[in-house]
Amino acid sequence: MDVAAGIAARLGEVRRRVAAAADDAGRDPREVRVLLAVKTQPVEAIRAALEAGADLLGHNRAQELVATGPGLAEPGVPAHAMHFIGHLQSNKVNQVLRWASCVQTVDSLRLAERLDQAVARADAGAAPDGGAAPDDGTRARAAGEPLDVLVQVNTSGEATKAGVDPAQARELALAVGRLPHLRLRGFMTIGANTPDAEVVRRSYDRLAEVRADVLGTGAPGTAEATELSMGMSGDLEIAVAAGATIVRVGTAVFGARPKP
Repeated sequence: MDVAAGIAARLGEVRRRVAAAADDAGRDPREVRVLLAVKTQPVEAIRAALEAGADLLGHNRAQELVATGPGLAEPGVPAHAMHFIGHLQSNKVNQVLRWASCVQTVDSLRLAERLDQAVARADAGAAPDGGAAPDDGTRARAAGEPLDVLVQVNTSGEATKAGVDPAQARELALAVGRLPHLRLRGFMTIGANTPDAEVVRRSYDRLAEVRADVLGTGAPGTAEATELSMGMSGDLEIAVAAGATIVRVGTAVFGARPKP
């Protein structure tokens, strides 16, 4: 089996897993989108996944997002959305805005305000990198539209994971919702790093509780905060049962990542 055929087959299996998990949870499988985490993947492999029907991608490194962006913007590449799913440094914001339509990892008001200001500058006529506004159709966000963001929450309490503490998530979400150039679309977490399925489940249930809490406030800018981005290749069934609307899958489709 060649590389493209292998990717297509594994993507089909992931979609079957998601559908089965949704059925088991009494949910409509169409409520759950599969995001392909394309860390370290070459453009050719990513394009093969798009040809196989993938339509939502995620990069967690700004430099890789920039490197693969032009190849994924070429004519004939299937339509898709690109999210940023890694830790975002303030000095990389402009690079990410050039290619991503959503940042899933907003974990501080400082970062949110930096993104808000960068979007405002872009809409004023400058490209995200400070140069001329692009005219090649590769702009990830329509001019004048807010940038979609998710608030990242550290629901497992692990020191190695990024994200705002659940107790502070409402305050951050409400602050993000007030920023004029951002659109709060929901919440993201990385599940607990343990083979104990119950512990993992609790970390995902906690994110659903955060969403319910924020939506329940009725605060301005929170009405669209319905997304729950959680679950990866090894635990997507647990995440779907807990209410995930986006599962982030990489190795289950692309295989083991090449070593640096």
